[in-house]
Amino acid sequence: MVQVLPSNFVKIDFCSYSMSLIMNLVCRLRIHLDPDYFELHMCKCPGETGSGKTTQIPQYLYEAGIGRQGIIAVTQPRRVAAISLATRVSNEKKTELGKLVGYTVRFEDLSSEETRIKFLTDGMLLREAIGDPLLRKYSVIILDEAHERTIHTDVLFGVVKAALRKRKDLGKFPLKVVIMSATMDVDQFSQYFNRAPVLYLEGRQHPIQIFYTKQPQSDYLQAALVSVFQIHQEAPSSQDILVFLTGQEEIEAMTKTCRDIAKHLPDGCPQMAVMPLYASLPYSQQLRVFQPAPKGYRKVILSTNIAETSITIAGIKYVVDTGMVKAKKYSPESGLEVLAVQRVSKAQAWQRTGRAGPEDSGVCYRLYTEDEFEKFDKMTIPEIQRCNLASVMLQLLALRIPNVLTFDFMSKPSPDAIRAAIEQLDLLGAVDRKEAQVMLTPLGRKMAAFPLEPKFSKTILLSPKFHCTEEILTIVSLLSVDSILYNPPSRRDEVQSVRKKFISSEGDHLTLLNVYRAFRNVSGNKEWCRENFVNNRNMMLVSEVRAQLRDICLKLSLPIESSRSDTGNIRRCLAHSLFMNTAELQPDGTYATVDSNQLVAIHPSSVLFHCKPACVTYNELLHTNKCYMRDLCVVDADWLYDAAPDYFRRKLRAAKN
Repeated sequence: MVQVLPSNFVKIDFCSYSMSLIMNLVCRLRIHLDPDYFELHMCKCPGETGSGKTTQIPQYLYEAGIGRQGIIAVTQPRRVAAISLATRVSNEKKTELGKLVGYTVRFEDLSSEETRIKFLTDGMLLREAIGDPLLRKYSVIILDEAHERTIHTDVLFGVVKAALRKRKDLGKFPLKVVIMSATMDVDQFSQYFNRAPVLYLEGRQHPIQIFYTKQPQSDYLQAALVSVFQIHQEAPSSQDILVFLTGQEEIEAMTKTCRDIAKHLPDGCPQMAVMPLYASLPYSQQLRVFQPAPKGYRKVILSTNIAETSITIAGIKYVVDTGMVKAKKYSPESGLEVLAVQRVSKAQAWQRTGRAGPEDSGVCYRLYTEDEFEKFDKMTIPEIQRCNLASVMLQLLALRIPNVLTFDFMSKPSPDAIRAAIEQLDLLGAVDRKEAQVMLTPLGRKMAAFPLEPKFSKTILLSPKFHCTEEILTIVSLLSVDSILYNPPSRRDEVQSVRKKFISSEGDHLTLLNVYRAFRNVSGNKEWCRENFVNNRNMMLVSEVRAQLRDICLKLSLPIESSRSDTGNIRRCLAHSLFMNTAELQPDGTYATVDSNQLVAIHPSSVLFHCKPACVTYNELLHTNKCYMRDLCVVDADWLYDAAPDYFRRKLRAAKN
């Protein structure tokens, strides 16, 4: 049992005078209105949680007239943050969302010609840079939550840095850039952006107490559960709890456990309203965490790191930090990219701590010892140094970067990772390699037109050959949004019974296609979605994504046909584009990936979990207690060989040696 005691804590006191400092920032940026002044072309702004940097600075810049020559862009790492922040700022400005204040996220654009403050994901700003590397329509670009260092953010740093220099050299109205975060490596950012000046915003006037465990915890889930109920029995019911977990499955399991235990608490204990929060949760249920709990109830929010930054939930007094997060890891040597549970960095731990007490003094319970905390990495390893770079290389080539191998990354990826990414693009037919030069092929340029991973772009571009473009567009759209299937643990038997009518023995892709077809046949009826445990909002988003992808196909003059009831053509198409993500059944009943001979297993959520097909493709690997394949499709080995004979000949020779 975890013991969280007042004898072992650090107390942090913050003093707030953030508004005067924000106005200081505005005044410093106003210097840029003089076209002859370019020395101070950027200001970098580390601002503590609660300083108002994300919501207030864009408004001050607009009111000061700085954004009148163009649009003020505010980037966010996550779509949910971009949408919620745009909604809040629009409400504060008393305007309709999509007018003065708007947002753009992947496959969703709520902005107009009137928009002057635009929140958008970093990936969407990067896609805009493919069409206009100088980002001419923007006068100010605010790169927010810079510490998260997503793969798109790091590329965007280099693109924006180049745009700053070129806009100045061309004599255009100067571009102003503000980089913001509550926890970032100030020296590294300042050095990278030409010794840019630094401005600190102190934003919290409430003290936060931090408690560590006395002993390391072997089971962080059990420790979190015990901590929640210790707090619940001692604290007033008006004070809510936020718990950080790693993923949907953990959250759903603990939600059920908390609700079950809460039914048997002794008299005098307040009631408990347990609320999950993760990206694939239906939007209406995500909104519940922002609403006050009923009288006599305490809100207990179980969240992924979606609640770590940007969104502030009122009423949170206690934070329980498990110190764990689910993140991608990529090995260029093996070619494997897996989602794995790992320790957070110190920066992430401080971000989580900052979620406590936004309105009053707060408490953070860290379910690890102080010695363990001191061994955490100072900053999160940038995603660009631990992910497959195929998408990045494709984007850089589409941006017409002269030499992708020498691109000005803030944190340069390893040469092996860059070479592995180019090798993958080569296998997909997206690039030509001539000596040291790497150039996009005509197919590669078409692939870059889609806001998708290269393997999915290739899938769509191959689909006319197999006369199944309509079905492939649907499948890719289904895989491009958060899960359309909702699986409440308390109704598992009912879910399985309802889902039987959709299940295809040929795999998850065809099962999802069956769900979409049924959804379309009932015209998106919400009651049908509830009865079949389907996320209505995500299904509507699938329809929007599909329409946009179809428009891109029409612009590229791709013929759009349907395979109707011939599922073999669909699976052949998937085999020809996902051939690098394949696994074969071994004599002992296990599976091994063809690419690296890695032992893998079928994920329990797959419709093929109780089956043993000889050969499958998969979309991703998830590493927990073992390495699982997710989103599987049954394919023939002959199809894979037809797709890339040279690739499989090399693999066969390597296996023999």
